[in-house]
Amino acid sequence: MNKNAVIIEPSQAATASVIWLHGLGASGHDFESIVSQLADSFTSYTRFIFPHAPQLPITINGGMVMPGWYDIIDIAPNAPQDDTGIRNSEQLICQYIEQEMQQGIKSQRIILAGFSQGGAIALQTGLRYPHSLAGIMVLSSYLPLNDTVESEKHLANINIPIFMAHGHYDPVISFNYAEISRIRLEKLTYKVEWHSYKMEHQVCPEEIRDIDKWLSIRLT
Repeated sequence: MNKNAVIIEPSQAATASVIWLHGLGASGHDFESIVSQLADSFTSYTRFIFPHAPQLPITINGGMVMPGWYDIIDIAPNAPQDDTGIRNSEQLICQYIEQEMQQGIKSQRIILAGFSQGGAIALQTGLRYPHSLAGIMVLSSYLPLNDTVESEKHLANINIPIFMAHGHYDPVISFNYAEISRIRLEKLTYKVEWHSYKMEHQVCPEEIRDIDKWLSIRLT
């Protein structure tokens, strides 16, 4: 599976892993450079895996084929969603988790992270995964298939720490949509650490500092 992901090995033997998913139209290289901006106190023993999404026709982009975790018809709270595509990507990420566990990383030392579409898949997978994970990091994203979470959530991750961050001026996934997702998660008793920034659909230096702090707490 390595040819389908960018993998950054730590300087020491890996005892933790972060599986970080990119957004629509990007690749596993998109967040590769962020690792060097994080504290050596945990990156020195943390493996970072940045999978490449499969090539898919994307309806909202006129059917153009591009890297995507699932098809998007429209980005709005009540828009129809690509149930099959979302679940296919969920299973793909489960394979990455299992691969890490086979290499000796305990599930409680694995974090799922993602930006935009990638954040949606991180949530989709983490809330349903049957073994306890270290956390879910959701950047500029939303909760997909939110009507199915209550019946499909797994008790193994009912107390999983969730980091959600969003830009006030995001023109792609509205700030309101992210807030609706946060409220839904909180109603399902999930503990969400919420961050907002004066930015659009992107990552800013202040956010990277907050990510660094959160990952450090989860993985130290």
